[in-house]
Amino acid sequence: MTPMDAILVINAGSSSLKFQIFGIDNGTLSRRVRGQLEGIGARPELKAAVEGEPSVDKSYSLAEIHDLPAAITTVMSWLQSLSGFKLVAVGHRVVHGGPDFSKPVLVDKSTLERLSRFEDLAPLHQPNNLAPIRLVMEHHPGLPQVACFDTAFHRSHPRQADIYALPLSFYDEGVRRYGFHGLSYEYVAQRLGEIAPSVAKGRVIIAHLGSGVSMCAVKNGRSIESTMGFTALDGLVMGTRPGQLDPGVVLYLVGQKGMSADEVSKLLYRDSGLKGLSGISADMRDLLASDDHHARFAVEHFVHRAALQAGLLAAALEGLDGFVFTAGVGENSPQVRAMIAAKLRWIGLEFDADPNERGKTEISTPQSHVKAYVIPTNEELMIARHTLALVG
Repeated sequence: MTPMDAILVINAGSSSLKFQIFGIDNGTLSRRVRGQLEGIGARPELKAAVEGEPSVDKSYSLAEIHDLPAAITTVMSWLQSLSGFKLVAVGHRVVHGGPDFSKPVLVDKSTLERLSRFEDLAPLHQPNNLAPIRLVMEHHPGLPQVACFDTAFHRSHPRQADIYALPLSFYDEGVRRYGFHGLSYEYVAQRLGEIAPSVAKGRVIIAHLGSGVSMCAVKNGRSIESTMGFTALDGLVMGTRPGQLDPGVVLYLVGQKGMSADEVSKLLYRDSGLKGLSGISADMRDLLASDDHHARFAVEHFVHRAALQAGLLAAALEGLDGFVFTAGVGENSPQVRAMIAAKLRWIGLEFDADPNERGKTEISTPQSHVKAYVIPTNEELMIARHTLALVG
């Protein structure tokens, strides 16, 4: 049997490596393989399914997989053992495209070097996003690779939305508000167009609520404002990141507390957010299940800040027609959805508890002026689509 042309999609994080293979049939993409290697640097475990059926569930020692490059090598070796697929390209999620990249690009050594300059702007993500590109380039130099950027969807912002009130020279050199989670927003905006075309043509807030958290204001399918800015620290409270923060706090930490830049970076990227507030966990599931008052307070603060930022985006849109929940918390926590929706009654969102609890797509009442939806995101399919478009 002739192997099917296929695209491999890689989404690399600090402790996990997610991957999918999409078969190509007359220009149509269909997912054939889905898996991830979790627990990198702790308890590595590879799980994957082929054609929807479990294919591998294997644990490794820390000596075997102690870092991301080792994880990439292991996953690529397992993928090469599969029959029936001929990889024609690899698509990658890359968090930061900086001011240079406003759409997906084929990656060469020059592009890779330019992207590495943004590692300090996304230290939790960018180095890990680029590591598999380097490895594939080294071992499979003839295989096309496509970088798809989380910042690209937001490049449609008006200039006044992206500029900081600093001397203009800073904007010219790239100090500006970029916005992130763009691949997720792009996919969800397209799905909303299929589910509720009239709402999708209007004014919509999409809430990407996961470990990383942000919201995006979308008008007629295009991003016009986002809660995230120069880095992925800004905006909403996240698992380990604080969200919106007075810059004076950083000056205080450095000047009065004597903290180094590395210490401040660790505090803001790894030890704040839900983890810092609760002192228990960065995982919303743990906090919702806990009776500890610090856990309850962390959840309440998360909801409070989410509602405030939603009001900001509604002002940018000059009204609201739809509100969409997506990503891990947004898709799987009826309790968090209900808490946020309760604070949005003022703008015309009439929440319906029954479909929310039953996991339905539409969770607002028929009479609601603002329609509310739960739409699972699919960044990997979005990456595959962009990759196919570039490699033909």
